[in-house]
Amino acid sequence: MADLSCTVAGIKSINPFWLASAPPTDKYINVVRAFEAGWGGVVWKTLGVDPPVINVSSRYGVHKNNNEIIGINNIELISDRPLQVNLDEIKRVRKEWPDRVIIGSMMAVIEESAWKELAVKIADAGVHGIELNLGCPHGMCERGMGSAIGQVPEMVEKVTRWVKEVVDIPVLVKLTPNITNILWAAEAAQAGGGDAVALINTVNSIVSVDLDAMAPTPVVGSQGTHGGYCGTAVKPIALNMVAEISRNNDTKDLQISAIGGIENWRDAAEFIALGADGLQVCTAAMLYGFRIVDDMIAGLSQWMDDKGYQSLDDFRGQAVGNTVDWNALDMNFDTKALIDTESCIECGRCHIACEDTSHQAIAFDVAEDGKRTFTVIDDECVGCNLCQHVCPVPDCIDMVPVDNGLPEMTWPEHPLNPMNS
Repeated sequence: MADLSCTVAGIKSINPFWLASAPPTDKYINVVRAFEAGWGGVVWKTLGVDPPVINVSSRYGVHKNNNEIIGINNIELISDRPLQVNLDEIKRVRKEWPDRVIIGSMMAVIEESAWKELAVKIADAGVHGIELNLGCPHGMCERGMGSAIGQVPEMVEKVTRWVKEVVDIPVLVKLTPNITNILWAAEAAQAGGGDAVALINTVNSIVSVDLDAMAPTPVVGSQGTHGGYCGTAVKPIALNMVAEISRNNDTKDLQISAIGGIENWRDAAEFIALGADGLQVCTAAMLYGFRIVDDMIAGLSQWMDDKGYQSLDDFRGQAVGNTVDWNALDMNFDTKALIDTESCIECGRCHIACEDTSHQAIAFDVAEDGKRTFTVIDDECVGCNLCQHVCPVPDCIDMVPVDNGLPEMTWPEHPLNPMNS
């Protein structure tokens, strides 16, 4: 069986699956249950000391597709339990589970003494590392914390340096996606001495409006607010930001704890292929329970065995080199859609999508018996693959590369580029 052990920020873990800082890691009983289920580590729910935290009810809104939850909007704040209670429980779990990783997440006001004093207390509890929560987009940011710090690279660097000056354990910097360029914050975290970055934190959002209450959901009394969006719907955002850090020359060696929509083994493999050293999961555990890690471990192990990968390092970052700017793509590459008439169920979705919104490249004929046959007009097909995506039948539509005899050519080389005239 493949070896799933990994090292993040110098911290060794039996597998790459950690629970992210969130409600599932708020107390002793949750963390113990997670370790019993097989999670390699947890990031304890964010700790703070001032000002006091009071959470509201309700706290979650959801975004659904065909009644399946694809995203959760969360307005819960950091831990509202006494700091000392959390620290005592961390010590207890650390003693009982010596082979598992415990990271202490923390947040404080923009004062050097506040960050340093809290960091020392958390480190003294025996955690393997500290994660600086610089990303929460709701509640705490209104108090000058969370994304209020994470959106300002100078503050990211300063806070990271403050904590690194007083602790001798690894420091991970959790980045907010609510920023124009993730590299600004990543470079700042690195400049401050951060041992790794964790990303992404939640995306600022309103998932829906209660049209009876006329307020955003979740409704608290008669009003709602913006919250942090997480779940499988944010995975594309997270993948892109992880890739940006991995392929940037100034940050390519920065270790990454990837977060954002990881729900199965394939999600995990994709993040690792884009350079992630470890993974953090939250929403999937909240929706399906801690035992979901069994499927993740088994699926990733099986896929690695099938591919001949003996360790995560064997494929880590393998997709980074193939992730390029648009200008570097081959302008002469051509592909055409091909419809398998045997498996086609004659729903017509490919035709409607192409006819109404694309390139009018799919025709259909109706036989005397009423059977409809859909065919691709090659001269009109631009290979956009919308038809393949809307088709409800797996492998019914294939995108076939065309040998057009043209050499590979990027946009900077293309004769139609005005810079070449």
